Amino acid sequence: MAKERISNALQELKAAIKEKRPERLYIFHGEEDFLLNYYLQQLKKLLIDDLTESFNFHRLNNESFDIQTFADAVENLPMMADNTMVQVDDIDLFKLNESDRNKIGEILSDIPEYCTVVFTYETVAWKPDKRLKKLWEAVDENASIVEFARQEQRDLIPWIGRHFLANKKRISTDLCAYLIEITGGTMTALSGEIRKICAYSGAEEICRADIDAVVEPVLDAVVYQMTDMLGQKQYANALQKLRQLLKMQQEPIAILGAIGSHFRRISTARVLIDNGKTASELAGIYKISEYPARKTMESARRFSPEFCKRAAQLVLETDYRMKTSFDEQERLLEMLLLQLAREA
Repeated sequence: MAKERISNALQELKAAIKEKRPERLYIFHGEEDFLLNYYLQQLKKLLIDDLTESFNFHRLNNESFDIQTFADAVENLPMMADNTMVQVDDIDLFKLNESDRNKIGEILSDIPEYCTVVFTYETVAWKPDKRLKKLWEAVDENASIVEFARQEQRDLIPWIGRHFLANKKRISTDLCAYLIEITGGTMTALSGEIRKICAYSGAEEICRADIDAVVEPVLDAVVYQMTDMLGQKQYANALQKLRQLLKMQQEPIAILGAIGSHFRRISTARVLIDNGKTASELAGIYKISEYPARKTMESARRFSPEFCKRAAQLVLETDYRMKTSFDEQERLLEMLLLQLAREA
């Protein structure tokens, strides 16, 4: 039976590292690259000594990977150490030819006790094809599959606070939530922005002006702010947000796509609200965390079902005009916003 237990796999990995009993085969995937790389390094630190790393650590990627090289890396005996580690980055095992799939299935089913193999997926998606039974069974029976999912706000807020404290800075819970919102909420993005904010601010207490001075909000965050302003009847501010996006040199078609995506979520949230459902249902439908789901539900309460339908229609009409007319795309976006304001 597969060891893919999304809620428990990470905890089991932590326990394995703490107790110094790693598995022989891991699959690391998920959108939280920061966590993936952190635990990859923790695993490497447990298994590999700095002095013998060049002998006992083997890393393969698209350029260096082939079945024989991989087999040799797995079989190589450790030199002046107890363990070896093989890291394979972004190789889609299920797209190998049949002969290679069969060979790698055999290797994965018989990894030596001294070796730990880790397949990482950052730029390539982990999408096992269970129809390829021999390879899938080898993975299914032997691999510990760890998904590094985006963290919930309740976990990120104390994590952000600790990172600011490490730089001798303090930040409020509300500003932590704001930082999560405008960066997209991945640890990778947050860690970089925290460094920038700490370098910029000369004060011990971080204020919103410090964040706004150096952090460029992600597209979805600005679109959310813009649509939320429509719900609050702040139409001039919403138009200003749109112009901010255009000044950031965001592609108009990408802005329109984000607007359409956001209104689809709002429309779904409106239906859920009308049927007595909660943010948890919305989070499950769109595979998002509770925090953006709650924010979307709050926004949806300001709009009627009729507005949601009309908004979807207007977005489709604008998309058609962008792709078929000679009108300026920036002007079409502003026209869309004015029409949405009128409908709201």
